[in-house]
Amino acid sequence: MSEINLDELTLDELKALRKDVEKAISSYEKRKKQEALAKAEAAAREAGFSLSELMGDPSTRKGTINPPKYRHPENPETTWSGRGRQPAWIKEGLNDGKSLEDFLIK
Repeated sequence: MSEINLDELTLDELKALRKDVEKAISSYEKRKKQEALAKAEAAAREAGFSLSELMGDPSTRKGTINPPKYRHPENPETTWSGRGRQPAWIKEGLNDGKSLEDFLIK
């Protein structure tokens, strides 16, 4: 690989060089990913599977939606799963002396 004296380049030449380097890096990473995918597919085939069989459906790997566990007593459309931050209506109910069990969906 030849040495480039960056001090001798103009600003436009440096910017062009940077653009070329970014393109080369992107192309290299894409090539390496394709090679890795091909190796993974070959290993899966060797074991008698397809890669998609081993990896599963990507849409099912995302987090699952938790069903609602608690319901607002005055507005039944407002629910909470019991995970994450407590909604204001739960906090208000607890401050008024109610328990979480009072809000449970039966």
